[in-house]
Amino acid sequence: MSILGLKKKQAKTFKVKVSTMDAEMEFSCEVKWKGKDLFDLVCRTIGLRETWFFGLRYTVKDTYAWLKPDKQVLDQEVPKDSPITFHFLAKFFPEKVEDELVQEITQHLFFLQVKKQILDEEIFCSPEASVLLASYAVQAKYGDYDPNFHKPGFLAQDELLPKRVLMQYQMTPDMWEEKITAWYAEHRNITRDEAEMEYLKIAQDLEMYGVSYFSITQNKRDTELLLGVDAQGLHIYSPNNKLSPNKSFPWSGIRNISYRHLTIKRIGVSSQFTIKPLDKKKEVFKFYSSQLRVNKLILQLCIGNHDLFMRRRKVDSIEVQQMKAQAKEEKARKKVERQILAREKQMREEAERAKEEMEHRLFQLQDEARMANEALLRSEETADLLAEKAQIAEEEAKLLAHKAAEAEHERQRLEVTALKTKEEKRLMEQKMREAEQLAVKLVEQSERRLKEADHLKQDLNEAKDAERRAKQKLLEITKSTYPLIAAYSSPPPSTGPENPDRTVDMASSIRMDFKDSDMKRLSMEIERERLEYMEKSKHLQDQLKELKSEIESLKLEEQHQAGLYSLRSYTEPPYIPHSNRNSAYMAQMAFYEEV
Repeated sequence: MSILGLKKKQAKTFKVKVSTMDAEMEFSCEVKWKGKDLFDLVCRTIGLRETWFFGLRYTVKDTYAWLKPDKQVLDQEVPKDSPITFHFLAKFFPEKVEDELVQEITQHLFFLQVKKQILDEEIFCSPEASVLLASYAVQAKYGDYDPNFHKPGFLAQDELLPKRVLMQYQMTPDMWEEKITAWYAEHRNITRDEAEMEYLKIAQDLEMYGVSYFSITQNKRDTELLLGVDAQGLHIYSPNNKLSPNKSFPWSGIRNISYRHLTIKRIGVSSQFTIKPLDKKKEVFKFYSSQLRVNKLILQLCIGNHDLFMRRRKVDSIEVQQMKAQAKEEKARKKVERQILAREKQMREEAERAKEEMEHRLFQLQDEARMANEALLRSEETADLLAEKAQIAEEEAKLLAHKAAEAEHERQRLEVTALKTKEEKRLMEQKMREAEQLAVKLVEQSERRLKEADHLKQDLNEAKDAERRAKQKLLEITKSTYPLIAAYSSPPPSTGPENPDRTVDMASSIRMDFKDSDMKRLSMEIERERLEYMEKSKHLQDQLKELKSEIESLKLEEQHQAGLYSLRSYTEPPYIPHSNRNSAYMAQMAFYEEV
């Protein structure tokens, strides 16, 4: 009996699995535990003290519900699974995250939850804001950007942007990563907590941040609407527009929210909510919700948000003041630690840089020493080579000195030769001038002889005319004087045919004697002059040939003597045209042929 009684006294337990945004935990809970007992256990486990923002959420059919703290866990509509699954999430959101979130764990849980809601598109975010938020998320995860470590593609496995944003633009993952990295590189020296806080400060300005939406209807026209509950108050939206509310009721302007069950034919059993403004002149707003669980959830969120709204306007409790003081001290301590760590990191980096510089300098000195040794070896080899070259240069200097002496001797000899060549050149020029003068004289003499030949020819023609006239006169005289001559010179002529022939023979003999004597005299004179001219012309040609040969020999000698002087312009004698040189001779020959 005692054993059975002991077994009955043992408390029964049930298994619970609690999922936070970054971990999963399993607990063994007693049957009599209330929701507060389990919630406090989870908060103690994760070290959370700002418990008023969070709650344990579970799924019920097609909706969700929050675990009530003052009611036993198993008495609520929790799933009958084992273990029972709960999600530890933020139930209420702060108005200003930088003022209300004290603990780092609180801030971290909010960061993870808001990030998931943005990626799941439960909170609308523009593409530009999405890229900026993604850069802070990367900073919180990876720390400062290091191009040597964060190579392209290091964000390939991270979910950073909503699918709607990715589908909105025709950009590749690499292009999105480049845009995110450009912002990420500017967040240097920002810690994880600071990056998460910057993320939340941007996210709290989004229209759908911290808003819980519920479907409602109005009384008169049964118009479907959306009710939004957040830290600021209640908002009425159109079903297709969750960004801009049609009407808002801030918590500071609400006097009372009433809730009661009604039975309406068109709707059935539903709950009527009445919002009474603080200003009695304003119209009371009523709306209806047909789901009992949703009605309870709406009421819980309204009460919780209103309580937090009023709490913010009061002086912080001792617990909150202590938490803020501790958080402030913790931040100061961490700041000092970060500064010390930064100094140590800087010193370590400087030491590493100094070490690298020393190693680099050591390598340089080793290279310089190796190069110096190589240079020394090369210099020794070069010294030996230079000694050999110096010896060769000395011998070459001696040889060049000897050649210089020979060249000086040759130069002196060439100077003497040049002087002789100048003298010979002067003599040759003189001979050339004499030859030119002689040639001119010959040309003049030839022209003169040509003129004399013309005169002789003219005299010959005149002689021929005179001869012809003389012959005519002789014939006439012969005819008239023939009888007298015959009487004095011979016996009387006999009559007959022989007398006329004898007369003709006498005339012919007289004429031939006269002709032969003149022609011989002229021919002898012309032949004498021709011989004299030919002799002089031959003598002149010999002189010209001799002068030309001397000039050629001088030219060859000057070229052989290193081209000191050139007699190229004097290698040919002055050219006397052949027609002028032999014009007299040709004229005489023509005269001889004509004669």
